[in-house]
Amino acid sequence: MANATTRRTADDHLILALACGATQEAAATKAGLGVTTVRRRLQDPDFVRRLRAVQADIVARTAAALTAAATESVRTLLDLQKPGTPPATRLGAARAVLELGLKVREVVELEARIAALEAQVDGDPRGGP
Repeated sequence: MANATTRRTADDHLILALACGATQEAAATKAGLGVTTVRRRLQDPDFVRRLRAVQADIVARTAAALTAAATESVRTLLDLQKPGTPPATRLGAARAVLELGLKVREVVELEARIAALEAQVDGDPRGGP
């Protein structure tokens, strides 16, 4: 049982490192594994499913944070309408937050739709993961 627990812990560290963008080499080091083991784990469909789930969670959290920041960006845009406010820097930041927020949200929504379609193809009557 200790081996299964140790492997699960190493997998958890590996998944987190990979999901956060680490290279296979860096993720292997963080998880205390060899690069060959990392490559082998990436061939395991269950491991890859877990990795994708963590990545999807990170994207969803990012979308939520950007969506929350969009309200402040709208306020910034409204403030830019006030006379005497130097608009260039603030306008650029507000546009960036709004554009990124919309793009990330679109990705999350498309990901959910794709997951529902994949579940239907796999025969899951609930239509979801």
